[in-house]
Amino acid sequence: MKVKVRLFATLREYVPQAKIGATLEVELNDGASVRDLADHFKLPLDLVKLAYVNGIYQELDFVLKENDEIGLFPPIGGG
Repeated sequence: MKVKVRLFATLREYVPQAKIGATLEVELNDGASVRDLADHFKLPLDLVKLAYVNGIYQELDFVLKENDEIGLFPPIGGG
């Protein structure tokens, strides 16, 4: 199945083709989860703090479907 992914902030450092604003199309096995997607990009799981699927917050074990749009975010700090 194909899904669309955007990586934000420091997570882009792990995927050279993930430029600011770029949406990546990824082929995953049916039944793949958000965690599987993070593993696909070799992202450290402790750095994936927020995952949005089709605009809705989801846990890492959420099972993805064809054409889902996913945004992955690292911890966010502020002052």
